[in-house]
Amino acid sequence: MIRRMATEEHAIPRFPAGFLWGVSTSAHQIEGAADERERSVWDTFTAEPGRVKDGSTAAVACDHYHRYREDVALLAGLGVDAYRFSVSWPRVRSEGGLDFYDRLVDELVAAGVRPVPTLFHWDLPESLDWLERDTASRFAEYVSLVADRLGDRVDKWITLNEPAEHTLFGHALGAHAPGKQLMFDALPAAHHQLLGHGLAVQALRAAGATDIGIANSHGPTWPASREQPDLEAADFYDLLLNRLFADPLLLGEYPSGLGELMPGDVAADLKVISEPLDFYGVNYYSPTRVGAPQGEDIEFGGLTIPAELPFSVQEIEGVPVTDFGWPVVPEGLTELLTAFHERYGDRLPPVVITENGCSYTGVDDQDRITYLDGHIRALHKAVEAGVDVRGYFVWSLMDNFEWAEGYARRFGLVHVDFETLARTPKASYAWYRELLRAQR
Repeated sequence: MIRRMATEEHAIPRFPAGFLWGVSTSAHQIEGAADERERSVWDTFTAEPGRVKDGSTAAVACDHYHRYREDVALLAGLGVDAYRFSVSWPRVRSEGGLDFYDRLVDELVAAGVRPVPTLFHWDLPESLDWLERDTASRFAEYVSLVADRLGDRVDKWITLNEPAEHTLFGHALGAHAPGKQLMFDALPAAHHQLLGHGLAVQALRAAGATDIGIANSHGPTWPASREQPDLEAADFYDLLLNRLFADPLLLGEYPSGLGELMPGDVAADLKVISEPLDFYGVNYYSPTRVGAPQGEDIEFGGLTIPAELPFSVQEIEGVPVTDFGWPVVPEGLTELLTAFHERYGDRLPPVVITENGCSYTGVDDQDRITYLDGHIRALHKAVEAGVDVRGYFVWSLMDNFEWAEGYARRFGLVHVDFETLARTPKASYAWYRELLRAQR
C-alpha cells in the first residue's frame, strides 16, 4: 500500500534535466561471503565480544555476493538511473576478487543502471592502518587496479566515504572499527585518508576518469543557546566534523590551528588533497545541536560522547525522530547546501547527495516515505536558491548490517529477512519508483 502517492497539486517539483536519481549501499554491509576475501578491520572488530549490540557480524549480511543478479533486478524494477555501491578492498586483494565487480558492473550496465563505485567505505584490510602514511599510497595502488579493470564501463567514481565518521568513531572514540580510542591523537587518520583521496584522484585521472568525487558527511551545527560557551563549543564541533574535511578539499588548507597538528609535509600534501573534483558528494542525515561540555559522558545516537571533549551533543526538541533516535529535519539539508554554496563559492563543484535516508521498521513504511518526501523537497529548495545539485541517492537499497548496531536498524527500501535472506520491496520502494516516473 502507498498512502502518500503524490497528487498533481502536491507533486514534488521537477528537478533539472539530467538529474541523477539513485540508491546506495556498501560492500561490508551487504555482500557477505566473508570467507571469499581477506579479513578487514571490521571482521576483527565484530569478532570481539560487546562491539556490536546484537552480537552479529557481516559474514553473511544480505549475501549480495551470491544474489547480486536478484538485487540488480530490484534496481531495474525501481527505475533508478544509478547505483552507488562500494568496492571491498579486502576482496580485491584476494585471488579473483575483482571478478565479482566485473560481473556486477556488467549486470548493471545490461540493466541500464549506471554503476557508481565508492572505493573505500570503511572496510580497510586488516593489515593496514590509516594512522600510517603508507596506507595512502597503498590505497592509490588499489584504486589503479580497480580503475584499470572497470574503467571501460564506469565513468563516475567516489574515492572515500565519510572519512569524518571513520576517524571519529573508529579512531577517536572506539565505537567502530578499528576500535581505537585516541581522541585528538586520531587526527593523522584524517590526514592520511584525505591524502589517500588526493592520490586516488591522481590515479583515476591517469586511468582516464573524468567524473570523480568524494562522499563526505555534513550537517548544520546548531548552538544550544546564544551564550558564549555554547557558541564556542558549536563552532569547534562544526570545525571538527564539517570544515576539517571540506576545507582541505575545496580550499587547499586546513582550518586555522589544525594544520600544525597533522603529520608530514602538510603544505605539500594539501596540494595533492585539493586535486580538482568534478562533484562533491554530501551524505546528509540531520543537524546537530551542540553546547558546552556538561562534565559527564553523554549517550547520544548510539554513541558515548566522552566528558573530556570540549562540547556536548544535545537533543533537538520538537521534531520527530527515526527509530534510531535521529532527528528528522529536512530543512537542515537546505540550510547546509546554501551555507556551503555561500562559504565555498566557485570552489564548490556540483553537488550530489550521495546518501540520505532513515531507519524505520516495517514493510508499510509510511514514516520513510514522509522522510524522503520532505528531504527531496528541501533539496529542491536548495536548487531554487542557486545550489548546483546534480543527483540524489537514497540510503539504502536494502536493509543491511548497520555497523555497531548490527541488524537492528533498517534503512532499506527493500526489506531483508535475515533468516531466509528473502527480499520484499517496501511501500517506500513503490513510492520512490513512482517519484522517478513522475520526474521523467
